[in-house]
Amino acid sequence: MPDAIPTPTQDGPLPPWRPLLRGALERQGRSPQARWLQLASLAADGTPRVRTLVFRCWSGAVALDLLTDRRSAKSGELSGKAPLELCWVLPKPRCQFRLRGQRLPLGGEEERQALDRHWQALTPTGRALWGWPAPGEPLQADAPFPRELGEDAPRPEHFELLRVRLQRVELLELTGHPQRRRRWLADNGWQEEWINP
Repeated sequence: MPDAIPTPTQDGPLPPWRPLLRGALERQGRSPQARWLQLASLAADGTPRVRTLVFRCWSGAVALDLLTDRRSAKSGELSGKAPLELCWVLPKPRCQFRLRGQRLPLGGEEERQALDRHWQALTPTGRALWGWPAPGEPLQADAPFPRELGEDAPRPEHFELLRVRLQRVELLELTGHPQRRRRWLADNGWQEEWINP
């Protein structure tokens, strides 16, 4: 289900947490909420920000793709090498994955192809969000908020891909007593380590 768009490349074997995440997503079922992740980052002034984004697909073994509007504040806040963390809460399997990493810089043909692929994979109602006025700006009474944008709609310049390369993953299982928690770090070859919940 979450691998709807073919992954462009694989960068080695899957780390041990990927099958666990896939299994939890399968137990969660086909609800749209199964693809929602909370993104935590720091604004330029040092204050925290949390936003909900939609998981689109994996890009290789340890990077995932999210979409955003380049006109939004988060786009600028996530430029460069600022660290970020994602929290993927899955109520049915009663677990949460905490995913820490950095945005991967993209450019040129690789970025263009990925953007085109993601744009075409969106539903007409999904594309419509990028036809709305700039996020966070004052609301204008006559501003257009289209409900759909068809397949022939050109990809807007502010349609932006956030590709996040993960460096640390934690799984908290909210069942049993005590609850169980483990982590994996890219720096140690994704070796599993059990830690206190």
